[in-house]
Amino acid sequence: MTSSRADYAHVRWLVHDLSRNPKVELQVIALGPHLSPLFGHTGESIAHARGKSRVASFAIEQIECLLDSDTDVGMAKTIGVATLGVADTLARLRPDLLVLIADRYEMLAPAAAALALRIPMAHIEGGEITVGAIDDAVRNALTKMSHLHFACTRKAVERIEAMDEEPWRVTFSGSLSLDTLRRERLLTKLQLENRLGWPLTRRAVIGIYHPVTMMQDTLNEADEVFDAFQAISGQLIFVFPNADAGSRELIRKAEKCVADRRDSRILVNLDHRTYLSLLKHAGALVGNSSSGIIESTPLGVPAVNVGIRQLGREHAANVIDTPANRAAILAAVRRALSIPFRRSIRNLTSAYGEGRAASIVAKTLVRAPLGPKLLFKHTELL
Repeated sequence: MTSSRADYAHVRWLVHDLSRNPKVELQVIALGPHLSPLFGHTGESIAHARGKSRVASFAIEQIECLLDSDTDVGMAKTIGVATLGVADTLARLRPDLLVLIADRYEMLAPAAAALALRIPMAHIEGGEITVGAIDDAVRNALTKMSHLHFACTRKAVERIEAMDEEPWRVTFSGSLSLDTLRRERLLTKLQLENRLGWPLTRRAVIGIYHPVTMMQDTLNEADEVFDAFQAISGQLIFVFPNADAGSRELIRKAEKCVADRRDSRILVNLDHRTYLSLLKHAGALVGNSSSGIIESTPLGVPAVNVGIRQLGREHAANVIDTPANRAAILAAVRRALSIPFRRSIRNLTSAYGEGRAASIVAKTLVRAPLGPKLLFKHTELL
């Protein structure tokens, strides 16, 4: 089950490995932002990936559910619409196992439907902490509703087991998002510029800023953040935010920010390889995206983590935490772009694994005991 460009970028290599396993009949279900023109119609990339492969074989289902809204009410209603569509699809397919990833709010829909239909679930990326987003509660809910767990860090394993999940159900896999770094060669700077169609400066700043969904006003931090972006000299490259309440206003702020900068851009959507190549060749990543926490470290790229959205998430020394305050952000960006700081963050060890997650998850899924042993937790009590 995949709902956005971000989570499909993570599961892409897992889809690749499962689709080549003769023991697996794979179905990929795309919903939510994947089907939205505003967010780049990213669901088409799934079909494109299948079409390019001569070996891969999997079916694709699409579920339209994202409301044309920019409010928390729209988010809540999207969960309801998604539940109706997913319930029909899962009732027809009746899979042996449903794989869910991460913490997007719309993932509550397939989890609720699968629970009612007694379909076992495997959850990827549980056990982490992000204080400033509703993702935190969604993630924990998915953990308790699921039957197999794949954790990105060792501490996440401990947290899942502390939630009374049996240890045999929990596997340390590392983050799926790092598999691309091991399994694909990233683009050179020249190749990247040819693909993008414009030059990239050495000190370019990538901006990815999402709504802070735990706040009553999800844009509470945004004015200070974009005031800081406006004050950053040099090239700015914004990547579209998640489809959360307030995202359209953030897009408007980004558009205003680049309006008078000839060398700056807003990117609606990038495939994961191109995005990681952009990150590798940029000066720094600034915002509140998880990629600033996870993917930036093995690439040796400075990341300025702004505000409370990712508060509590493990990270390495290349990540600079800063409050959502204009002066503090600008000071952190100056530090991140400095030559001494860049030299100090070379060859850091990541808590998120070594880029072998897809293989670990695929092998564990294939070996999973289907039936009552998987579906019933704490069978010793029966």
